[in-house]
Amino acid sequence: MKHSRIVGVAAAIAAAALVLTGCSGANDQGDDVLRLWHYEGADSAMGVAWAEAIKVFEEETGATVEFEEKSFEQIRSTASQVLNSDEAPDILEYNKGNATAGLLSSQGLLTPLDDAVDEFGWGDKLAPSLQTTAKYDENGVMGSGSWYGVPNYGEYVEVYYNKDAFAAAGLEVPTTLAEFEDVLAAFAAQGVTPLAESAAEYPLGQLWYQLALTQADRQFVNDYQLYENPVDWSGAEITHATETVQDWTEKGYISADSSGLKAEDAGVGFIGGQYPMFYSGSWWYGRFASEITDFEWGTFLFPEAELSPGSAGNMWVVPEKAQNKELAYEFIDITMRPEIQALLGNNGGVPVAADEADITDEKSRELIANFNTLTGQDGLAFYPDWPTPTFYDELNAGLQELVNGTKSPADVQQQLGEQYQAGVDDIVG
Repeated sequence: MKHSRIVGVAAAIAAAALVLTGCSGANDQGDDVLRLWHYEGADSAMGVAWAEAIKVFEEETGATVEFEEKSFEQIRSTASQVLNSDEAPDILEYNKGNATAGLLSSQGLLTPLDDAVDEFGWGDKLAPSLQTTAKYDENGVMGSGSWYGVPNYGEYVEVYYNKDAFAAAGLEVPTTLAEFEDVLAAFAAQGVTPLAESAAEYPLGQLWYQLALTQADRQFVNDYQLYENPVDWSGAEITHATETVQDWTEKGYISADSSGLKAEDAGVGFIGGQYPMFYSGSWWYGRFASEITDFEWGTFLFPEAELSPGSAGNMWVVPEKAQNKELAYEFIDITMRPEIQALLGNNGGVPVAADEADITDEKSRELIANFNTLTGQDGLAFYPDWPTPTFYDELNAGLQELVNGTKSPADVQQQLGEQYQAGVDDIVG
């Protein structure tokens, strides 16, 4: 969910071709080269941890890693073509979910990892809720079937807040939804738009989903995400979410201008102190830690929510046409070691297999504690756009019309329901 940079398809294909040309000669050297792709920045928690994992891997195996940092859009837009060729990398980071890893697994482009999971014991290191997005059935639907990926980190959505702004307004962290709305109203009364939002991209869709989850149970999540039963798009959960977004926009808690803003705009607005709260993902944590210097900030889970958007992070996957699968498995195992997981955690990431005693950074402990709270109550509910390949854009478009006032909540729900069902029908028939 964290990457929004757009790269032209032609440019992406050209970049991929360039990399493949550069890598083709490496395979002539034998089985001692691991070709690795991921899209994490060098200074990110994952980038730091995985760079160390590369060093350890090369020292222990004697093999060489040929690493290429790709943009998310490069990998997303070319994955089907590249992975269906003999020039596929040996291992890459890929998005979890039905519309992404699930789709590739159903097309036979990913290697089933069941034997490797058993051999290395990765299943013992991952809580059951974190395994959901690693397994896919023959239709590419997550939650059952074979392992097709191994998550190395977690992610979830929470409320970031400006502690100085709260203190100046005499406000405390809310523990109920009613108290949360009181905080929103207090800022609005001061002429301050309390929530940094974007409807052109996430996170407004995540907020909408969170509001639905306050009225939902695990069965609703299973129906919405895993297609166990039809979703009622005029039911209490979705109606509450859509009507609340409209209500909060009309009251000034969400800016009508958010219909034209992107995630980067919302995040930068929070960093700059324009908005006192930002409801978005843990992937912002490291950036806020390094870039926010003018005020104190903290986080809290959405009040009165047993369920929240979140999941295991994006996954290591091994293409079916990878040439060095055993090396790929060894690298995955190194990234799951406690010392690599601790490095990830102490740099603002959310490790899935760290020893908590190894996490020394105070803010990182808060981040990880919130995640552990959610996993402990089986509270990870995945993301609202996951059910179909097109629903991210469709959800954003519907919420833009809601914020703009060009469609009523009922009309938006009908539109989204029809689009959702059409996408699900394409997947499950």
